[in-house]
Amino acid sequence: MKPVIHSLSPQGRTGGRVYLRMIHELTADRVDWRTVPDYKRTYAVRRGRKLRHLARLAPHIRDLKAEPGTFLWDDLSVLLFTPEMRARTVFVFHHYEPLQFDSWPVEPLLWRRLFTALAQCRAVVCVAPFWEAFLRARGVRDVQVIYNAFDLTEIDKVRAMDPTDCKARLGLPQDEISVYAGKAVHWKGIDTVAGAIEDTPGLHLVTTGSNTVGSPGRHFDLPRPQYLELLRACDVGVFTPRMQEGWSRCAAEALLLGLPCLIRPIAGLGDLANLTTQPSPDLDQLAQQIRERADTAPDESKIVYETLARFDTTYFRDAWSRLLTQATGP
Repeated sequence: MKPVIHSLSPQGRTGGRVYLRMIHELTADRVDWRTVPDYKRTYAVRRGRKLRHLARLAPHIRDLKAEPGTFLWDDLSVLLFTPEMRARTVFVFHHYEPLQFDSWPVEPLLWRRLFTALAQCRAVVCVAPFWEAFLRARGVRDVQVIYNAFDLTEIDKVRAMDPTDCKARLGLPQDEISVYAGKAVHWKGIDTVAGAIEDTPGLHLVTTGSNTVGSPGRHFDLPRPQYLELLRACDVGVFTPRMQEGWSRCAAEALLLGLPCLIRPIAGLGDLANLTTQPSPDLDQLAQQIRERADTAPDESKIVYETLARFDTTYFRDAWSRLLTQATGP
């Protein structure tokens, strides 16, 4: 019989939901996945969103108390678990960012309690070495890194496309450098990039995402195949977040698709920048840096691809299968 593992529903387009959905899909042949709703992103008003989410989730977690099986959790609601439930829990820790708190003044206290609760879990997984060190410094000893992973069949299909043709299909100018700055959401640095290259001729700012905060450049909200084609059409990636990211799926996908990048080395994004030897942006010289990066030799792109290609779906499935086998065993 397949082991039973309970988790929140992996619906959504954030990096955390993509990560959880990939775990479900790649282990579906060996795990009986059972899910409960994730309410966090169903509220139009951010204020108090997580507290409302916890209140709505509490009855589901009470029902889970008597259920057999293991828990794969990645949410503050692990605080509602009993110690016995936490002992059956593998927790996925993506990142910690006070800028994203929407339930002041309670949420900081909840996070403080979370770090204590994680020490009671069967295992804790994070997505970058920065966060492994962060958790160990807070007393979480059983922690390991399983990086974001990528479907290389999907990536390679897009890499084979001609960027000039992609530009034409998406309406990007052929005679300008298209600068991809990531998702147009809070604290991701879109405004920083826009301000640094404002009124600079020959540079065309591109952003993506559905949760837009108002993009100063050309904004796209596309299905995944067209989103990847857009990355292939761009010339340089610039990532300057203020927030502490996990490992930035957007930046990693841009690198895999051949974009030379400028990356602010903050939190897990710093691990990605170091691994792929991408320089940090200098905002006073950003336009010049972008032009220089646009002229990067193709060999660099090949080396970066080979570096990140280690984190394919086989790597991810094997890493998670080993961990879940251990967690569901005696």
